[in-house]
Amino acid sequence: MLLCGAIALVALLYSSVGHAGASGYIAVLSLWGVTTSFIKPTALILNVLVACIGTFQFWRAGHFSWGLFWPFAALAVPAAFLGGYLPIPLTFVTLLLGGVLLASAVRLWWQPKEVENAKAPGRPGALATGAGIGFLSGLTGTGGGIFLTPILLFMGWARTKQAAATSAAFILANSIAGLVGFAASGKSIPSFAWVLAVSAVAGGTIGSYLGSARFPVRAIRLLLGLVLTIAGIKLLWVR
Repeated sequence: MLLCGAIALVALLYSSVGHAGASGYIAVLSLWGVTTSFIKPTALILNVLVACIGTFQFWRAGHFSWGLFWPFAALAVPAAFLGGYLPIPLTFVTLLLGGVLLASAVRLWWQPKEVENAKAPGRPGALATGAGIGFLSGLTGTGGGIFLTPILLFMGWARTKQAAATSAAFILANSIAGLVGFAASGKSIPSFAWVLAVSAVAGGTIGSYLGSARFPVRAIRLLLGLVLTIAGIKLLWVR
């Protein structure tokens, strides 16, 4: 029951800012002593379900833009496969990404104002950014939204809720690709993953609804800052 509650809380918090919670699920399952072979497919299942709910909620609220989304997503999936394939030292990657996430969190805490006139990036810039984030996603085993959202906001490419909607769909695409790849390897999904899925769906439904329709922009940005802080600390200090 405690594990289910923790999964639901992670899903609620992350989905409120357009994320699916992969790093949170991995941290929770690791703290509970779950084996590595169980963690990866479970996190992927939960990520797909919560990202699907988040994408729908933010789209229904009118925040999703296909024109903003697809240039970032086009090269992200193949780049994620490449990132997962290359033998790069894990210690270097975690230290680098942990520092980036914490720096992004500090920027959000200090600059909580909404962008007044967001301007979408040029197509080459969006394609390159999506490929880079997809590569990082492959290295870290996440959906990539935790990197995409801060970039969209800091570069002035999207308003807060539009960035959340884009990230939710971006995570969904990457997570589905990862899950398909896992299934193609001939491995099965642990049955207990579906028990945790109920908790994740409940938390994700509530969180994405609050984030898309109820929470003010300032609350979204502060929550995002908290999410980035948690993820950064996890990368730097949790082994």
